[in-house]
Parts: sequence; C-alpha cells; structure tokens
Amino acid sequence: MKGRVLFLAVVLTLVAFVLSAHAAEVVKIPVASPFTGQLASFGEGVKNGAFLKAEEVNKAGGIDGKNVEIVLGDELCDPKEAANVATKFAADSGVSIVVGHLCSSATLAALPIYKEAKLPAISPASTNPTIGKSSPYYFRNVYMDDFQGSFLARYIKEVKGWQKVAIFYETNDYSIGLMKAFKAEALKLRVRILGEEAYTNETTDFTPQLTKFRAMKPDALFIPGYAPQATLIVSQAAKLGMKVGYFGADGLDDAMMLENPDADGLFVTTPFLADNPDASEEAKAFVKSYNEKYGKDPNWFAANTYDAVGLAVQAIKAVGADRDKVRDYLAGMNSPDKAYMGVTGATYFDENGDVIKGAFIKAIQGGKWVSAEKQL
Repeated sequence: MKGRVLFLAVVLTLVAFVLSAHAAEVVKIPVASPFTGQLASFGEGVKNGAFLKAEEVNKAGGIDGKNVEIVLGDELCDPKEAANVATKFAADSGVSIVVGHLCSSATLAALPIYKEAKLPAISPASTNPTIGKSSPYYFRNVYMDDFQGSFLARYIKEVKGWQKVAIFYETNDYSIGLMKAFKAEALKLRVRILGEEAYTNETTDFTPQLTKFRAMKPDALFIPGYAPQATLIVSQAAKLGMKVGYFGADGLDDAMMLENPDADGLFVTTPFLADNPDASEEAKAFVKSYNEKYGKDPNWFAANTYDAVGLAVQAIKAVGADRDKVRDYLAGMNSPDKAYMGVTGATYFDENGDVIKGAFIKAIQGGKWVSAEKQL
C-alpha cells in the first residue's frame, strides 16, 4: 500500500511539473462564448477568428518566443454558465486578459467577477450600453445598442421609406436595449410604432403575436433578437400571409437565416462586411485567409474576435502579463493616434472602455449575405 501511495505521489508530482512547465512556455488567452447549445453557430465564428489570429501570431514568433494558447470557455450565452466560466478564468493566475463574452446578458453576469479579480476583458460582441460604465476592467471593440438601434431607425426612414413598424423582441438585455434605442429614434423621426410583443428564447410558436401584427398592417417587422427565433418568426409570418419587410440587428447575422427562403430580403446591421470593396488590405487578407482555412467568409463575430485577440496580444507584448498593467495599457488607447489598427478598423476606447465605430447594412439575396446597395 505504501508503495502504491508513493507511486501515486510521484505521478502527481510529475503531472504538476509538466503542467507548470507547459504554463511557462505559453501565454494563455481565454475566449468565452457559446460553443455548444442554441447559439453555437455564433461561437463558431468567435472560435475560428481566435484560432486564426493565434496561429498567425505564433508563426511570427509568438509573444517573446512563447506561443499564444487559446483556451475556450463555453458559457452558452447563459448568465449562470457565464458566471461559472468567469470564476474559473479569474482564479487562474496565468490569465491576464479574457476575450469575451458574446451575449450581453452573459457579459453582465461575468462582469462583477472580473472586476473583483481585477482581470481585464474585451468583449467582441456585447452591445448593451450599461456594460462599459459598470467596470473599469471591461472593454469592447463593438458598437453599442443605442447607436445600432438609432442607426436602424434612420435607415428604415431615410433609405427604405417605411412609416409603420411593429416590434417583436426577446426578453433579454440585448434585445430590450436595441428596442428602446430604436423606438426613441423612430419616434423622433415620426415613424409609427404600431405595436410590441415579447417572447423568450424557449418560444417556438409565434402565431398568436404575429396574428396581432398582421391585423395592424405594418410596413415592416423589427426583430431585435437572435437568429434561432427569428428564422421561426419569419417562416410563421409567411404562413400567415404577412407581406412585410423584415429587419434586425447583428444578432440575426447567422448562416441559419440564409437557409430560410422566407428570409430573402431581410437586412441587418453589422460591424463588418466580408464583401466590402472599400475594405483595407489587412481586412481583405483576413477574409482570404479565413476562407482558405474554413471554406467560407468570416462573419462579424469572427472579425471582431480576430481583432480582440490581436488587442490582447499587443497589450501583453507591451507591458507583460500583469493584470493591472494590461488594463492600464488598454485604457491608454484613448485616441485615434493610439488606436489598434485591425481588420474592423481603428479601435480605441473612451473613458468607459467603449468604442466609436460605424455600422453597415447587409441583406439576404438568393441565400447569400450581400452588402446593401445603399448605406447610410
């Protein structure tokens, strides 16, 4: 028995030594997103963008000769799971920055944990306006919902000429924030909001609410939610004979919308256009590399994550792995001349860790996402 105990102790010591040696040889950058579950398709772009950037960094010599290791945290876009993932990352002394989370509700759940641990994080996708103001350790390289919502209101008024809109929103932080921003600007522009209905992420039958909307005869239906529910909404509206336009925000930017023939003509806001003819050479090279590696165009989740990992790498290269130094470095990127020049443009932060970036419109035509002919 003593021999077995001694043997086990030796094995555990060797494992600990190997793990310690590995930790010393790499720079870990955790990436938190939904990699399984209902929104796994969003996480796919996040994962692909992160691994592509890390691969390029490592081929160029890594960080002071150490390879970047992407560590995935699957939080399902669920606040409870996000808190669990954040707790794990915060407790790891080898982690100096996190890239994530994706959904605003997940970010808001993780935020106080990172704040307590003084662990900086960059979200490539969370757009709720309250995030940046809630912690000096949270940054993001994506625009906010108040900008995105008002942008959509102006677009439907100035470009589409729509006067009457109904809103079908999900009961989460992201969707509600978008709806509020859209409504505020729409009312200023004298766009009539004919009605609002809500649903949860577990809803599958939208017929009762859609029947109400059909009677209102709107020009268009605004769906400020996520693609899994939106594709059902569009199909069920078609079965009811609704002849309306459909539009949403970046939460509908998903391949599953392309698979739905009823979604043809739907348009969304997006931070990144893969087919943008005016894109930088860096952006065009990214699209080419992504296509070669994954066999398809990158979506905005991939592009923003690619840049977020690049930001994290630049910060660690500049100041090392100390969490407070990394946080201060990012906060110091506060003007155009100090910006990180990535594939999504120049990224620099205001006093709340937020960015000012433009939005684009793309639409579904013949089963493909294409840039809208008219942009604001």
